Amino acid sequence: MNLDILKIKDIPADISTIYLINTESDLAKFSFSSKELKYIKSQSSDKKKTISINSYNHWSYIQWIDKNDEKQFAVKENLRKAAGKLYSNLKENKHTELILVDLSDDAEYALAFIEGLALSHYQFSKYITKEKDKKNKLNVIKVFSKNVTKKQIDDLKILIDAVYRARDLVNEPLSFLTAEQLSQEIKKMGFEAGYDVEILNKKKIEALKLNGLLAINKGSIDPPTFSILTYKPENAINKDPYILVGKGIVYDTGGLSLKPTNSMDTMKSDMAGAAAVASTFYALAKTKMPVYVIGLIPATDNRPDGNAITPGDIVTMHNGITVEILNTDAEGRMILADALSFAKKFNPKLVIDLATLTGAAVAAIGTQGSVAMGNVKNDDLKNLIESGNNVYERIVEFPLWDEYDEMLKSDIADLKNVGGKFAGAITAGKFLEHFVDYPWIHIDIAGTAFLDTSDNYRGKGATGIGVRLLIDFFNCQVKA
Repeated sequence: MNLDILKIKDIPADISTIYLINTESDLAKFSFSSKELKYIKSQSSDKKKTISINSYNHWSYIQWIDKNDEKQFAVKENLRKAAGKLYSNLKENKHTELILVDLSDDAEYALAFIEGLALSHYQFSKYITKEKDKKNKLNVIKVFSKNVTKKQIDDLKILIDAVYRARDLVNEPLSFLTAEQLSQEIKKMGFEAGYDVEILNKKKIEALKLNGLLAINKGSIDPPTFSILTYKPENAINKDPYILVGKGIVYDTGGLSLKPTNSMDTMKSDMAGAAAVASTFYALAKTKMPVYVIGLIPATDNRPDGNAITPGDIVTMHNGITVEILNTDAEGRMILADALSFAKKFNPKLVIDLATLTGAAVAAIGTQGSVAMGNVKNDDLKNLIESGNNVYERIVEFPLWDEYDEMLKSDIADLKNVGGKFAGAITAGKFLEHFVDYPWIHIDIAGTAFLDTSDNYRGKGATGIGVRLLIDFFNCQVKA
């Protein structure tokens, strides 16, 4: 991450500063002129507006904490968005260094604002060779606060770094990020952060009869991989592991059920679930969170080569269930199903899979949230939804009623890999349910993983969805 965030004890003079305040009276002890204070007061009726003051040798930015919404998570999201909106001004003014003076009464508010600034700072500039002046100049944010601790800042830096890494992976083109390269990138992250990564090659995948993954890989000239990530600290609160499963389709043409060109443009993002899982492990290990977690990431591209799987083919999956392929563009559920079946061997406490799985999820709720469903009978899904609200990676629960199984019945196999015209996000989840016999939650992030237009601090392109959600969820498990 090319942005440092650090806590300071004194406020240096003549450095551009952001003041996070409850009322304009909070500014009385700072060196504003009477004219500047009068101007600030005149603008105080609109609490959603950030005030900018040019004092020639530095800028001052005044940001109110608008608590009109009684829910803390909504106040925090408004601050993230305010930071994201302000960032365009900061970029225009070419700041290399900023001070945040936190005058709030809650560290959560300052941390949310910093988070919004840092997430807005992200750029994927690896392949930019010209117009270097367009790159973000900000190098450091110094935080002056009586409420925010150094540990909170250090943990936030790790979280932001993890989101950056997830975004980088998703933004990478297939010309670099093949399935094998994805596994190598995950292994590098594991070495840096301190979690174990085992990479299964094609021969091992064949030996384990992960036939759903092998079937989708038949059209590719590049071999598949299956990465197993393990983070098990000695002080873990759980004996049986949480398992995270991430869909790793590094590029999806749809296979022989070829996508239209305009639907294929962003399909490098079809491994956003894998990126989220790997980057979550990075944050867990770096922050030394006391949870035992295993990650499973099946990876391949989906192409229409001469040997590609065809509609009408039958695949015998890892757990012995036979699947009739009616649409080769429903490939994600095939590789996830094998990983979910494989997860049984670990006797999991809870399995959560993340996948850019269906266009139906996007059609249902758009790009503002993700779809979730599962078989859990405790509060795990409720807690995950609460974490989604807290970090504003929101989740809507869909049903998994038994009647949806009728849509997956095949005349010549145990299941079809698609359920028909309606309820596509649900029937995809219902398909996956046939491969689990443990507590399980499925999250379809198809609408939130990659954005065609910029959306405040979420940016344009890869969003890194899932990392902040899962880290908040695990944090809550530790504190419970």
